[in-house]
Amino acid sequence: MKKAPGFTCIRCGRQYKPGQAEYNCLSCGGNLDVSYDYNLIKKRLTRKTLEANTDRSMLRYLDILPVEDEKLFPPPQVGWTPLYSADKLASALGISALYIKDEGRNPTCSLKDRASAVAAACAREVKAETITAASTGNAAASLACMTASLDMKTVIFVPRTAPAPKVAQILVFGAAVVMVDGSYDDAFDLCVRASREYGWHNRNTGYNPFTREGKKTCAFEICEQMGWKIPDKVFVSAGDGNIISGLWKGVSDFKKLGIIDKLPQLVAVQAEHSNAIKLAFESKDGEIRPVSGKTVADSISVSLPRDGMAAVTALKESGGLAITVTDEQILAAIPELARGAGVFAEPAGAAAYAGVKKAAAQGLVKKGETAVAVITGNGLKDIESAMKTAGKPLRVKPDFEDFKKLAAQAGL
Repeated sequence: MKKAPGFTCIRCGRQYKPGQAEYNCLSCGGNLDVSYDYNLIKKRLTRKTLEANTDRSMLRYLDILPVEDEKLFPPPQVGWTPLYSADKLASALGISALYIKDEGRNPTCSLKDRASAVAAACAREVKAETITAASTGNAAASLACMTASLDMKTVIFVPRTAPAPKVAQILVFGAAVVMVDGSYDDAFDLCVRASREYGWHNRNTGYNPFTREGKKTCAFEICEQMGWKIPDKVFVSAGDGNIISGLWKGVSDFKKLGIIDKLPQLVAVQAEHSNAIKLAFESKDGEIRPVSGKTVADSISVSLPRDGMAAVTALKESGGLAITVTDEQILAAIPELARGAGVFAEPAGAAAYAGVKKAAAQGLVKKGETAVAVITGNGLKDIESAMKTAGKPLRVKPDFEDFKKLAAQAGL
């Protein structure tokens, strides 16, 4: 491809032409990053061309995606999710401005649809017959959705703890589901082994370099939807680290193209026992080391982040920071976000808002700064967790006098 002439290893910097390496660096095993010819792309992608573009999906950014033919993308419309001004929440937190990017409005209610759309298109480009992925649920459901109507088999590996609604999504879309009696990391390793053994195309997060390319489109949209007024801080939950590295790739791409002239600080929000990226970011050597990964937020429950190095690099280059929040803080954030901004988030999505709340309380969001919280998934993905803090319904007999007593007691 002329616009994407190859890959660069994130760890050692070795460069590859298309076809020389597929998933990892052949020298050090590091993750690969797609390279672009920015001088070429500058000629056709500008603020002016974007403002004239009527496509309201991630395909408006085709010129800076690693796919040449738009027809290779799956049918579901992905991207251009809403960005809300959350004045009520900002006021409660004592900060100047807070915006909520609701990624739960994607086809399978998750930001992961962006990555799966690009990964599926790239798999079709190489005429893959079978595509596979390991996931706690969201990436798997999104891949199953994107490939449902395509002439391609889909095999999904999930840990036994994957929430039932997410497994239901995968099965409805027709993918073969392999439930692994172990953790997400166990499912990931088994998926990689199977893809090598059977020659399947692997979509795994932090393994397939094209997943980052899909996720970066969320950053493109934030820039546009804010009228090119780049936020000071962008908060996002982090598990494998692929979303935060994708957001950084997005704003960096726009900066290199001359579309924006300022870069935001990125803030990685992690669960307190799934905090390998935070520990690496704050360590002297920056090395990713495994942690327990245990958290109620299944989408960020990761022992060994597969894109951890890229995430740490993104935090350092953006002058950002990493924050941990407890499971209690994550669950409490679900109804707070819903009642303050009208956005229903699954635990991993609500973690981003919990991070904003903690950062504001610690004075890490300065006066006059603008913050964006990326809500990565919808609350319908994990109803059981939402019900832990949502409260209980009022019960009444089918009698109006009984209702009047209840109304008086409940202050209706």
